Amino acid sequence: MSDEWNDLAARVAGHAQNFIDGLTRLAGGEGGDATLPLLLVEVAQVSLAGTQLGAAQDVILQGNVEPALSEDPDIDPLRTALAARLAPVDDYAEVFDPYKDTVVTPYRLSDDLAAVAADLIHGLRHYQAGRPLEALWWWQYSYFNTWGNHAGAALRALQALVAHTRLDVVEEGTTV
Repeated sequence: MSDEWNDLAARVAGHAQNFIDGLTRLAGGEGGDATLPLLLVEVAQVSLAGTQLGAAQDVILQGNVEPALSEDPDIDPLRTALAARLAPVDDYAEVFDPYKDTVVTPYRLSDDLAAVAADLIHGLRHYQAGRPLEALWWWQYSYFNTWGNHAGAALRALQALVAHTRLDVVEEGTTV
């Protein structure tokens, strides 16, 4: 494996681990009133890793087969904690694929964030097992197939929420 692939794998692994750690802390309440803007930062930062994967040439595994891993950890407790923390703003509407499907689809931030986490964790498990090429392959494949869409949708929803909290203010002296 080339130094370029090793460097990319290390960068993505760092972004993935930071995202998982940050998401876990925010789901546990560490963000307080800043949870939404901090989630926006977390999703934007991990999306940078995704765009690097999207710009890289296709990662092809020898034999085109992913080595088996034991079952991934259950992230439902994380999703449930996020759903509880985000309850008033968890549900939103999104267009899944603006080029092929213009139907508005209901989404949940908690589901999106957990889906991103699940895919990143799977790749991290390959990386931590000393298989950086397999990790890159998984992260790239799942970026195009799953987590890139969920991260993009969550990013748009979080940006809208943060914008509303900053821009939808009542002017001083105005009665509501």
